[in-house]
Amino acid sequence: METQMTDMPEKACLPVDISDNDIYEAMKEIPGYLDITPGDFKEVYLKAFQHAVRRLTRAIHVSKIMTKDVARATRDTPLWEVAELMAQRKISGLPVVDADERVVGVISNRDFVAALGGDKSGTLMQIIAECLKGSGCLAVQARSQRAEDLMTSPPVTASPETSVMDAAYIMARRGINRIPIVDGTGRLVGIVSRADIVRASIVG
Repeated sequence: METQMTDMPEKACLPVDISDNDIYEAMKEIPGYLDITPGDFKEVYLKAFQHAVRRLTRAIHVSKIMTKDVARATRDTPLWEVAELMAQRKISGLPVVDADERVVGVISNRDFVAALGGDKSGTLMQIIAECLKGSGCLAVQARSQRAEDLMTSPPVTASPETSVMDAAYIMARRGINRIPIVDGTGRLVGIVSRADIVRASIVG
């Protein structure tokens, strides 16, 4: 299910802080007379920078920045295997697929926190503290569970033609850190994370 963007707020993506002295020096390098104050110059520059970033991120599709070698689980994958795979790949979440590689859910660190006796707003150290105290830890019960018992479903997905800007908005609106990318039949073809979008914005 691809989430569409509506009424997306404009957010600034600013470079390093520019001092008035930086602006004075830059203005002195421009031949001729400039009838503009340093403050005006800085405002124009920053707005131009923001427009450029928005233009570039709208023009770039997620197919250009997505990870194609995607770690994934199936409905029947034991939770300990999911956790082990996430640890090995150093990732905080992954998609769950069916036998035809169609995305049916997503598992994240927050889902594990909830499964081990916390809630999705809790932290790993809170879970460890509860387990060490011998109260509220469900790790033993979770050993017998599988990916389908923990995954969030239906998943939020996007197509390869989704713009980077739209993907960023979807993540912000849904409070998620990654979006599986699927083809027209719902089959997994890649994944895009917040980190991928940040890198694309900086490079772009």
